[in-house]
Amino acid sequence: MSTQGGRLSVTELARCEHCAVLRVSGELDQNCEQFFLRAIGTRVLSGHRHLVLDVTALTFCDSRGLNCLLAARWLLRRREGLLLLAGPGRRLSDLLIQTASSELLPTHSTVSGALRALPPHQRPVWPPPAHDDEGLTAPPAACAVDGDAVR
Repeated sequence: MSTQGGRLSVTELARCEHCAVLRVSGELDQNCEQFFLRAIGTRVLSGHRHLVLDVTALTFCDSRGLNCLLAARWLLRRREGLLLLAGPGRRLSDLLIQTASSELLPTHSTVSGALRALPPHQRPVWPPPAHDDEGLTAPPAACAVDGDAVR
């Protein structure tokens, strides 16, 4: 499922009962903050305690965007969950370091790396299942079990 608000899109890549992996693409700023917060809130209200945000395609994030990420972290922490960022570019990494937010918003170079920070039974299967014959995405995977590897 992909949703778009202005210059920002949020696409669900994988999910299970406890966790969702979302690709955040475009610009996270004042113009898109309400859209972003609604998209995150929807996932949390549906029961996801952990969110992994693939931010490799996030081209811009200003202080308002950073506040959105911190708000999402706060919401997930209240539910004893985590917000993990995967693939931040140089600009986002610099913003996190300059604002001393890097300790609050853990970053990982890949989605697989971020998922390894979660208990195995709370991770979606990664990589997600391939498309079916009709070109539609397969239904969301169940949570991985201890024997399932996250590559």
